[in-house]
Amino acid sequence: MVLISEKEKIYGLIDDLKAICSNYGLGNSGNEYKIITETFLYKFLNDKFIAAVKELDEFKGMSTKEAEEKLSGLSDDDFDFQMLDLDAKVARIRPADLISSLFSRKGEQGFHITFDNALLHISDENKDVFSVAAGAQSKVRLFDTLSNLVTEVERQDDFCRAIINKLAATSFDKIFQQKYDFFADIFEYLIKDYNKDSGQYAEYYTPHSIAQIIAKILVPEDVKNVSIYDPAAGSGTLVLTLAEQIGDKNCAVYTQDISQKSNEILRLNLILNNLVDSLPNVIQDDTLVNPRHLSDDKKTIKLFDYIVSNPPFNTDFSETRDALAGEGYKKRFFAGVPNIPNKKKESMAIYQMFLQHIIVSMKKGSGKAAVVVPTGFLTAATGIPLKIRQHIVDNKMLRGVVSMPSNIFANTGTNVSVVFLDAAGTKDDKVLLVDASNMGTKVKLEGTKNQRTYLSQEEMDTIVSTMNELKETDDFSVLVSLEDITNKKYSFSAGQYFKVKIEYVDLTPEEFQQKMAGYEKQLKEYFIEGHKLEEEILKGLGELKYE
Repeated sequence: MVLISEKEKIYGLIDDLKAICSNYGLGNSGNEYKIITETFLYKFLNDKFIAAVKELDEFKGMSTKEAEEKLSGLSDDDFDFQMLDLDAKVARIRPADLISSLFSRKGEQGFHITFDNALLHISDENKDVFSVAAGAQSKVRLFDTLSNLVTEVERQDDFCRAIINKLAATSFDKIFQQKYDFFADIFEYLIKDYNKDSGQYAEYYTPHSIAQIIAKILVPEDVKNVSIYDPAAGSGTLVLTLAEQIGDKNCAVYTQDISQKSNEILRLNLILNNLVDSLPNVIQDDTLVNPRHLSDDKKTIKLFDYIVSNPPFNTDFSETRDALAGEGYKKRFFAGVPNIPNKKKESMAIYQMFLQHIIVSMKKGSGKAAVVVPTGFLTAATGIPLKIRQHIVDNKMLRGVVSMPSNIFANTGTNVSVVFLDAAGTKDDKVLLVDASNMGTKVKLEGTKNQRTYLSQEEMDTIVSTMNELKETDDFSVLVSLEDITNKKYSFSAGQYFKVKIEYVDLTPEEFQQKMAGYEKQLKEYFIEGHKLEEEILKGLGELKYE
């Protein structure tokens, strides 16, 4: 009950921050997500800092107010000395930049400057740990100024006061020891309005249920000291769920994404889940043109133990298409590069490029991957999809496929499947294909015409156990050989391998005659009805002729 009430309290704060944005003309604007995510992050880091300080010897047993007062009385040198004992994953915040300090100064003229400066000070103080990379050199700072997003200058002070009032009115003290599932719910609620499918590289949100299924299939046993990677990370749900499955102390997270917004949201996700150590591995850049995670000699791309990805399926990459088709990229994009459509450039199948990139980024002989693809990829008879599937089968990399229900993703009607790859080789040349398309419960999304399919925990467990135990179930899963797949033109669709069932019923001679008599009677009735219909048609034609 305590955790539920804590979640409700946090949800309430998020709603209050959105209401402030609405009151100041920023509701549903392009900047609302920045205000919501950055002010929430400020609150999270502030309260986590105070909680960590209260664990230091000099502050043991103090209340939050007493600890903050003691901090305020320290000289800069004494403050720095105390910070030496603080966990490196905890952001350092000077006393003047704490929420309580800003709250006490909110009546001052020009308060918006004080508010913005506090965010900038925290960014500068923590730039070595909490910044993420953009391109090869530059860093994306933790916070930007926010008051300038309110265009009416005379309202900027009141806007910042309203935010500080809400941040100071609640405490996050009880949440810092919680696990991933707690923060996954908070994170999903926080960004649900801001991670829409806008057609850009990875502003896509993977449902937590899909992420859990993938993680449990990809890593069914304990592993240690492994690297995990997503080249189109979006909000980071896939890599974070996989990190939780492995254990955050047993893995290092690497991501890349072209979208600034996605990288900011991903950073927030990592910080909430205490994966601050992986922030230096978060890169904002074009993965296809400039893969930034390289081998130690910087001459080739880095190879990973585990790769997960839900890449965008279609988007316009015509500006870089010819470069990607050049000699320098041929080893990575072995199956080719999609052509530019004459009319709809935005329909370029960019997922095919990410899939090829993932295949060559797997550690040789041991790497594993799970990639979300449009279900049409499984059976495409020609072109790049066929070449990729042929490469996967011929190199014995296919572990299995799960075809998901329609509308499992809220923002796309495209049917999706998850392809599981294993560079260690297909076990016994057998592959499990699962058709879970009939699973789930469809729910109409409030305020829209769209439906969303939700999987129950039991259905999720069934998918996971079926894959991991290689179980065959009629019309649900089938175990096929690589030779079978080759003979079916490399089709990965489970439905093409299901056995056709013919039911035989034992009948006595009397029962057989009785059934045949029934069929004969029914057939005669059909003939009589047919003759009547024919006569009526001829009669009608005759009447039309003589009119």
